[in-house]
Amino acid sequence: MGKQSRLLAFVLAILIGAVYLIVSHPPKLGLDLRGGAQLTLQAKINPEQGINEITPRIMETAKFVVEQRINGLGVSEATILLAGNDQLIVQLPGVNDPAQAERVIGTTAQLDFRKQKKGTESELRARLQIQQAATIQREVLKNSTDQKAIAENEAAYKKSIEDLKGIFERTGLTGNMLKDAVASPTGNGPDSWQVALTFDDKGGDLFAKTTSEIGGTGRALGIFLDDKLISSPSVGPEFQGKGITGGRAVITGNFNLDTATELALQLRAGALPVPVEIVENRTVGATLGADSILSSIYAGVAGLLLVLIFMVLYYRILGVVADIALITYAIITFSLFGVLGVVLTLPGIAGFILSIGMAVDANVLIFERTKEELKAGRTLYKSVEAGFYRAWSSILDSNVTTLIACGALFWLGSGFVKGFAVTLGVGVLTSMFTAITLSRSLMLAMISNPIFRKPEYYGMKAFGKTSTTTIDVDAKTEDESSDRKNDNKKDNTSGAVL
Repeated sequence: MGKQSRLLAFVLAILIGAVYLIVSHPPKLGLDLRGGAQLTLQAKINPEQGINEITPRIMETAKFVVEQRINGLGVSEATILLAGNDQLIVQLPGVNDPAQAERVIGTTAQLDFRKQKKGTESELRARLQIQQAATIQREVLKNSTDQKAIAENEAAYKKSIEDLKGIFERTGLTGNMLKDAVASPTGNGPDSWQVALTFDDKGGDLFAKTTSEIGGTGRALGIFLDDKLISSPSVGPEFQGKGITGGRAVITGNFNLDTATELALQLRAGALPVPVEIVENRTVGATLGADSILSSIYAGVAGLLLVLIFMVLYYRILGVVADIALITYAIITFSLFGVLGVVLTLPGIAGFILSIGMAVDANVLIFERTKEELKAGRTLYKSVEAGFYRAWSSILDSNVTTLIACGALFWLGSGFVKGFAVTLGVGVLTSMFTAITLSRSLMLAMISNPIFRKPEYYGMKAFGKTSTTTIDVDAKTEDESSDRKNDNKKDNTSGAVL
């Protein structure tokens, strides 16, 4: 039983960790549970700007711009979702003034190119290091409860932004003059990328003028988004006095595919790529959200209790094992929602409750197989082993098909449908883990104790000549060849092997 004890200790450690995660990182609540505002944005084609079709790339850029705008509102846990081919759904939990959100989302992010002031070459490096340190500390304090440290770090972070602004001066070159920004490989290796820029005619002239002034001086070209420095490339000495002409340029550096794509997206997000119209502005009251949470808790607890009671009444001691595994499953699954950043909505909670029934399904298959083996005359130990082995293919098939359905819902669905798919999928995976590891280890640990070997504990009548007969668990002393023969021929006796 050493192996089973180790498995039980392992599951117990996971359970303790799950409880800690639930307390320290509770799942986020969606708009329908917390209350707030939801806006639906409709993208419009603009033939005057040469936009005759709404493409996925345009919607990706629009989504990024909106995210930048939402961050400016200071809204935490906001959700921006793509809906269909030309709509964005913006969910703002806790926002009570959707009109403000509507005004801010409709504005344009300000992107501009600035040149570094003379005599600030060394200062730029120092300021960048200070900002990097403040940014790292900001991430460390993200989940901290030390409000004083958070406030001090936020002040230092904002000061670093202002300090960097002070060593650059505007040139008049703005994001409205940038036609495109694309990540492209340099040809020097799979992890070597650059960002290619394309300006319009006016922007090309300003870009050439600016780069001619700072080329070869060691000063940088500051790229600012909403007054925040996002990149500071230098200009080579070969462009001194003449600048980079033709309206095209590349930003090189230590870019890989991800960082180059991110910078290109930031540059393209200087303005909304297409006009957007707010076609729906819906407010969900906090009272409705609180009622939804309470109703969801009642439904989840009631469903769990009914399943626990049924399993004990029908499967007796096996039902107790299933109940322990089910409670463990529920705790682990709920903790995973917080770790994975799942935003709980009403459909998501429905998926969680549904996965409880799916979790019991695996135990039902195992227990029925085990009872069949007992009735066939095998020992309790061998019946449990055979029950798990023979039920495994059915468990795997049912869970894989459910996961395929979850994948389809997540891939093709949007919004609340994705939330349902995620919670159900996480629940199915966790249920397989608890059914195969915890349930099996608990059963083997229990049958090693003679107290738990009575047939009536397994929902069966006592076998043999007397009603006090117990099911033998000693599989090691039984002759293995005899047992294999009994598997291949019909046993004419009705009692368990003793």
